[in-house]
Parts: sequence; C-alpha cells; structure tokens
Amino acid sequence: MGRKVTARDVAELAGVSRSAVSMVLNGRGDGDVSPENQEAIRQAAAQLRYRPNSVARSLRNQATHTIGVVTDSVASGTYGGAMIAAASRVAAEHDFLLLVVDSHKDAQLEQDAVDLLQARQCDALMFVAEGLVPWQPPAAFHDDPCLLVNAFDPSGRALGIYGDEEQGGREAARLVLDRGHREVVHLHGTTDVVAVGRRIAGYRQKFEAAGLPVRLVPCGWEIDDGWEVGGRVLDEQQPTAVVCANDRVAAGVHLAAAQRGLRIPEDLSVVGYDDDPSLAAQLGLSTVQIPFDDMGAQAMRTLLAHLDGVPLPTADVELPSRAVVRRSVAAPAARGRRG
Repeated sequence: MGRKVTARDVAELAGVSRSAVSMVLNGRGDGDVSPENQEAIRQAAAQLRYRPNSVARSLRNQATHTIGVVTDSVASGTYGGAMIAAASRVAAEHDFLLLVVDSHKDAQLEQDAVDLLQARQCDALMFVAEGLVPWQPPAAFHDDPCLLVNAFDPSGRALGIYGDEEQGGREAARLVLDRGHREVVHLHGTTDVVAVGRRIAGYRQKFEAAGLPVRLVPCGWEIDDGWEVGGRVLDEQQPTAVVCANDRVAAGVHLAAAQRGLRIPEDLSVVGYDDDPSLAAQLGLSTVQIPFDDMGAQAMRTLLAHLDGVPLPTADVELPSRAVVRRSVAAPAARGRRG
C-alpha cells in the first residue's frame, strides 16, 4: 500500500497553501479562500480520496464526532433495525459515526453501556427501543446531550421521539371501515405492551364515531396465536374482517381462513400491523407501518442540531404511522358465503 494522502498533497495538486486546504475542508473557507480555489481544493481532495484526520480534528474541536447508541435488543434482533440504519445514514451525512451497544434488555448492561460510551467521549447519547416502552435513563445518561427513540422517559427529563400508536389504531380501523365493513373483530396483542392500549384507544375512537360495536379479542403476537385465536373467532363470530395485533398474527389468520375454505379478501378481509418486510408484502397484506425510518432519521437530525446549539423540543415528538393498502382488504361479501 502507498503512503497515506495528506493535506499537503491536496494543496500541491490544487496549487494552494496548506492552510487554505484546512480552512475549506473544515467549512471555514468563505471569505478567506476564493470560490475558484475552494472548488480546486474539493476536486483535488476527491481525486486523491483524501479525508481529514478525525483524531486531530477532535483534539482541535473538543468533539469526537461520535454518537453513542444504547439499544434494548434492536442491534441483536431482527425488529426495528431501520431506526439504527436511518440514524446512521443521517449521521454519516454530517460526518458523524454511531457507536452501538446492545443491552439485551438487561438494566445493568444498560448502565454499563452508558458508562462505556461516555468513556469513549461520545458527543451525545441515544437510547433506541425495539418497541415503544417507558425507559428511565440512568442518571449518568443526562450528563451528555441525549434523547430516546421509540421510548419515553416517565420522568419527562429526556426527550422521546416515537410513533403515534393511537393514530396507528385509527388507521387500522379506517382500512376496514372505508371498505364498508361493519362486522369486525380486533385481535389485539398482550396488554403489558404500552402500544397495545394506545392502538386500541385509536381503534375504538373510529368505531364509536361510526356508531359500531367494538369487538376486542385478546391474542398474542405469533403466527400460532393468529391461527388458534383467529380460527376460534371465525367459527364463533363469523366477522367479515379481522384486524390483527401484528403481521405475524395476520399470517396465522390467513392459515385459519384457508383451513375453513375462506378466500382473502373475497370472503374475509385481514389487516395487520408493522408492515413486516418478511411477511406483509409477500402476503399482499394491508397493514399499518410503524415509522421506524422516520424515527431514526428525525432523532439524529434533532440531536445533531442540538449539538449545533438548537434547543431540543420541550415535549415528546410523535410521528405519524401510515396505512399501507394491499390486496387483503375488499368490500364485505354477502353473508351467505358459508351456507
């Protein structure tokens, strides 16, 4: 390998001084370096594939250009990774790097992760949760600029950015109500999950506004739950539509419907939640998309702006969920479909 390219190499190729290269590549060239020379420096840096020395810059600016991220299980799991990916993309656009530590939902590991990231002199800290949760940050978490993603601080000290789950419940209801369904059952997830209560509240608002009964049936979160509970509902209540706790439950309802000779959506409409990339599109499932990408991107933009002196919002930020319409929902069939 050849030697590392330096700022002096860029200066020689561009025909300018070494100090001019430093000013331009650190964003301080306007007023001191002509536009023509600024462009020459950028072209020379690109041609030589030169990047400024981040360690030296950190010593000058007293900043490491790193953001420490603690996750409960996002980094080691398969759910919610879009939050980290979006945050990383925005950070890279501003020449920041993420350092991510997964706690596996262990409170002591969370504390250890915060200590580790602070020892690395990260400029700011984020906590990112797989699903919407209350999270009480360790006291040390507040020593640096910080915020929570897909989580909220019950004490209100740390800003939270998360999806509007109540609005998501309304969107799920709208998917079936707008197609004329009136006999609908909602298989909701376990109520120990914060999002479930919020989704039910939004769902209830839409049905009560339409003057329709709210038919709620407790369910789990897996395909087997959708198959077992959904099958029982199809036999006992014979709805024209089923709104599910998530896309895995919706997949189970698909299986239960097929066993009973019911076609989706001709005989039964099914709505999921999450827009799971491994299920929803493949099933043609109408669902509600949790704004993981928006949460990660907006959280990072908010945190970087704060590092530049912009005050953080004074209240938690809820981002809208959106309905994704596919082929699993249609107008209700005639009631004689089983006889």
